[in-house]
Amino acid sequence: MTFQQLKYIIKIVECGSITEAAKQLFITQPSLSTAVKELEKELGIEIFNRSTKGISLTIDGTEFLSYARQIIEQTELMEQHYLGKKPSKQLCSISTQHYAFAVNAFVELLLGLDVDEYEFTLRETRTYEIIEDVKNLRSEIGIIYFSDFNERVLNKLLKENHLVFNPLFEADPHVFVSSKHPLAKNASVTLEDLDNYPFLAFEQGEYNSFYFSEEILSTVPRKKTIHVSDRATLFNLLIGLNGYTICSGVLSSDLNGDNIISVPLITDEKMRIGWIASEKSHLSLLALDYIAKLKNLICKYGYNIE
Repeated sequence: MTFQQLKYIIKIVECGSITEAAKQLFITQPSLSTAVKELEKELGIEIFNRSTKGISLTIDGTEFLSYARQIIEQTELMEQHYLGKKPSKQLCSISTQHYAFAVNAFVELLLGLDVDEYEFTLRETRTYEIIEDVKNLRSEIGIIYFSDFNERVLNKLLKENHLVFNPLFEADPHVFVSSKHPLAKNASVTLEDLDNYPFLAFEQGEYNSFYFSEEILSTVPRKKTIHVSDRATLFNLLIGLNGYTICSGVLSSDLNGDNIISVPLITDEKMRIGWIASEKSHLSLLALDYIAKLKNLICKYGYNIE
């Protein structure tokens, strides 16, 4: 086993295919495939599942990748300390439901870096795709929420994919509305108060199940519903149509301005927001730093960390 082989595996996972990894590594696809097979034979494990749809990490492969990343990371730190070697490009990938605090923490992570080069990815995406991203280690961690309604189904899906949910905080549901909305000055609102206003929800694509909805109380019948795919469109519609959406209540005026406000929703439901990761993965220093910044931000908003 060599450092080069470890880097090969990491690059294949980053690219999602051996063909693309070979292009970026400037070697032939057969040479890269052979190197992977030789490593698998040496270790006595299969690192990748291979099918007509492409490749994905096996359970053993997931564990191996986490060790490989640690070894490369620690080796580079030693080379920087003792040999004065320039740090390599920093890599980190996060998948999340549409939460302002997740973006805030990402911004703080980047602002705190003292490196010349980095390549980070922040995916605000659908619930099922977050789980797929983390399962296949396209992202180190994903941010989702549990409720009494979806927890059993989502937990089952996480266990089937060898993923673990780590709680961050529990939130009382709020609604986001325009600061000029007729209900904006209310101390709190009920679903009945909102009945005549358009409800905005993030569409979930092919896996359009109530269990994957980002909005709690998703099964409540509504007169008007609009599905959107991104946060900017949702906020524009909140303002333009006097719509509303249901959320955790954590809103950043630094990133979103003062046109959108958060109003408590009267309900017994709770949102338990947390991060998911592979049960066998060992998170990188960057991922751990991101989680620390998440927790710090959440505390600043007045929530207790679980």
